[in-house]
Amino acid sequence: MLRISFDPEAIEAIKFERLHHPHPRVQQKMWTLWLKACELPHGEICRIADISENTLLSYLKEYVAGGVEALKQVSSHRSHSELDEYRETLEAHFRREPPATVAEAQSAIARLTGIERGPTQVRQFLHRMGMKFRKVAAVPCKADPAVQEAFKKKELEPRLEQAKAGERRVYFADAAHFVQSAFLGWLWCFARIFVRSGSGRQRFNVLGALCATTHRLTTVCNTGYINSESVCELLRKLAALPDTIPITVVLDNARYQRCKLVKATAQALGIELLFLPTYSPNLNLIERLWKFTKKEVLYSKYYANFTDFQHAISSLLDNVHETHRAQLDSLLTLTGSSAGLWKPSSLSPDDMLTNSS
Repeated sequence: MLRISFDPEAIEAIKFERLHHPHPRVQQKMWTLWLKACELPHGEICRIADISENTLLSYLKEYVAGGVEALKQVSSHRSHSELDEYRETLEAHFRREPPATVAEAQSAIARLTGIERGPTQVRQFLHRMGMKFRKVAAVPCKADPAVQEAFKKKELEPRLEQAKAGERRVYFADAAHFVQSAFLGWLWCFARIFVRSGSGRQRFNVLGALCATTHRLTTVCNTGYINSESVCELLRKLAALPDTIPITVVLDNARYQRCKLVKATAQALGIELLFLPTYSPNLNLIERLWKFTKKEVLYSKYYANFTDFQHAISSLLDNVHETHRAQLDSLLTLTGSSAGLWKPSSLSPDDMLTNSS
């Protein structure tokens, strides 16, 4: 049986370190020793410190062998995996052929290295290589990466730099058409949950302009159609905002946006229209806001009538830049001068999955 004695100097050191040591494991050890110094039974110490009897004994042995200083040592040893020796080979293979499941990755590893590992070990190895289980994303098949990259470098990025410097307002504009039907999302649940689907086909249209720097949203809404008059109304709203700096509106090539009426209205208001290359929704920052809106108020939710459906969307969008500031700051990033958007030129053929059949 271990015989533990605590001199006054050790007691003072334990009292201090249990509260002030930067490492939580050392704090736990010191609390354990403090409870022992208070002459509590081992069972009570284990219950309070939430540790096992063996862990308690190991702490006590450390103290007997080296005093308080021994308890302050934290081992940082990490076990070595045989798979690390094949990391480059496996990384090259998985870049060419991403596995759909951990079992598929297990099979590939065994075939390429002769090493068999369980699902947990393989999953941990994939994470160490920087891989994550991600949903495959779609890109427009007719998108031209070279044209998009040239547009970003020559047109979009210079204006975003001016926006960040406070010399210009850049707005990303687009229309979203929310149809009152079932938006099926993912939930943690004990059994499959069924959400009622709206019986009607009523549509709530939102034409929005998202400020690239403040994330403030300006909208024109209706339940009919978005047309050139709607775009002109949005431009007039932007021009009426208390800004004395130039305004640029980034928008796609929809016919009702690129018509003579819209161009003439923009020119009269002193607003620059910057049209995206064709098939480039990935370069329009407001697309992320529409997805965020569906996630927040539509997925896995049922609204009994169109008024409630419309109100839920409007309530979110009216004050989204204030009520969800932290989330938008993370979602709508301007990284460097690239707007945090998908960089088509950075995607190699290995990053795209195609069906040759």
